[in-house]
Amino acid sequence: MAEGQKRALRRGWTTGACAAAAARAAFSALLCGRFEDPVSIRLPRGEAPSFPLALRELKSASARAGVVKDAGDDPDVTHGALVIAETAWAERGSGIRFAAGEGVGVVTRRGLSLPPGEPAINPAPRAMIRETLCQLAAAKGAPQPDLLVTISIPGGERLARGTMNARLGIEGGLSILGTTGIVIPYSCSSWVHSIHRGVDVARAAGLDHIAAATGATSEKAVQRLYGLPPHALIDMGDFVGALLKYLRRHPVAKLTLAAGFAKCAKLAQGQLDLHSGRSSLDLPALASLLAAEGVGGPELEAAASAGEILALAGEKRARLAARVASRAREVALATLAGQSAVEVAIVDRDGAFLARVGG
Repeated sequence: MAEGQKRALRRGWTTGACAAAAARAAFSALLCGRFEDPVSIRLPRGEAPSFPLALRELKSASARAGVVKDAGDDPDVTHGALVIAETAWAERGSGIRFAAGEGVGVVTRRGLSLPPGEPAINPAPRAMIRETLCQLAAAKGAPQPDLLVTISIPGGERLARGTMNARLGIEGGLSILGTTGIVIPYSCSSWVHSIHRGVDVARAAGLDHIAAATGATSEKAVQRLYGLPPHALIDMGDFVGALLKYLRRHPVAKLTLAAGFAKCAKLAQGQLDLHSGRSSLDLPALASLLAAEGVGGPELEAAASAGEILALAGEKRARLAARVASRAREVALATLAGQSAVEVAIVDRDGAFLARVGG
């Protein structure tokens, strides 16, 4: 590769696409006595990827097939996981039903797209699996199938600890996700999905105050301050824009945004994606806020980070933080179009509040 030339990031497949492929392979074995390997499925946008099988088991009334998930170049927690589908004949007229096997969670709270008690296999993957199995049946001249489809991900309960499932009320494992079947690297669609579902769960529980934080330290500080239950807390990471835009359509009475100084300074400058690789901080503009407090000089002009500017503020650091929080709150209110009351809290690395505006 030539110097300076960037390699295109490789796309991958969602757990929903892997589950649909595994289900097709298992059902083909039930119908015909043999597994399709590799197995191909058609995704909602017309792509037709093929998946090699990593597991195959055929019994008289059921079959299991497994596909190893390839998330491409996305840092997905389920990359490399084995997604298993078992198809078993069910009572005539029952249609295609779903069950959670090992490592797949069960919904326990209202507000998600599935009612409590249902396996955490989202509606889009369910539709993909149903369509895939019905198309296969039609191609083989078989009637529309009556099947119980059980999806499993061995080790999924452990992997789920790295997700927001427990906070959303999904217990026992992972969710089967994916609308298009394709994972776009670094789109972080699963994180944004969790943010949206977190808002849905809080609203369904009747909560009038939620808190969204960029990290664990900020979140713990706000939880201690207000005594909020876990399902009132949104781990928004860098995706403040995804949160605010969703809340504009699905409002709550009060929102507390909690972040460190540098992240909040980005929001104050109108950035809605706070990731260091996707937005940059205007340091001269931040320095001008401190200069307005009467602090200046060559050190301020040469400051290379938000942390340096905050350190130079000295006894004025609380006033600087309040200025930044106020501007960040204005950006949030404008993005929300007045749908929620907003508090912005800036938290230092020790979990102490540097500023709170709008509380």
